[in-house]
Amino acid sequence: MTGAERSLMAITNEFKALSVHLLTATGAIFAMLAMLAAVDGKWSLMFVWLVVAFAVDGIDGPLARRYHVKHYAAQFDGVLLDLIIDYLTYVFIPAFALFKSGLLPGWTGWLAIFVITFASAMYFADTRMKTKDNSFSGFPGCWNMLIIVMFALEPNFWVILALVAVLAVGMFMPLKFIHPVRTERWRAISLPIALAWTFFAGWAAWVDFHPESWAHWGLVVTSVYLLFAGIAQQVIPARGT
Repeated sequence: MTGAERSLMAITNEFKALSVHLLTATGAIFAMLAMLAAVDGKWSLMFVWLVVAFAVDGIDGPLARRYHVKHYAAQFDGVLLDLIIDYLTYVFIPAFALFKSGLLPGWTGWLAIFVITFASAMYFADTRMKTKDNSFSGFPGCWNMLIIVMFALEPNFWVILALVAVLAVGMFMPLKFIHPVRTERWRAISLPIALAWTFFAGWAAWVDFHPESWAHWGLVVTSVYLLFAGIAQQVIPARGT
């Protein structure tokens, strides 16, 4: 390989790595679009943009590892960029929607947004949030997933408040929560279920959370699996251990 070919290959690798960072950064645009929709009370449109951001978040990680962004685009901290966007799309905007939607009246709404934003800020800064098998230690602050289900089902506000309290405490408990892409154990099941959750969430938002939509129960079933699969893995030992 000539020097010119090596230089071209290096430029190509750097371009691919930088493109992954740019893809990740589009999450900030989708977050802004979601926030603008939320301010106008257009909850379905808000969740559509959050689902798009969720899909981007699921794609950029594997691409970052494939194109070695830490080596070829090291001038940008992909982990920090991802955390900033995740806090907006997983925590801040969904908490705002929960507060303004009226699902939690009076003091319950204030309590929920304080708990969600404060606990999540501490969790996102916790260096112990990842386990050895690339799962999460403690509930990983995926409030967008909980709140879209609450919008779909509209349960009693005490149910919502109880779920917020339990999951906020669960962020700092030694409980495992899977990463559908990076957790190898049961990935053949977890990844399709995560894709199904994305489809059901998008469809539920698209039909404006129609009470008779079949997507609601798809959301519930897939959410239950994603919430408890990691804990089940702690209870059920892996083969050969």
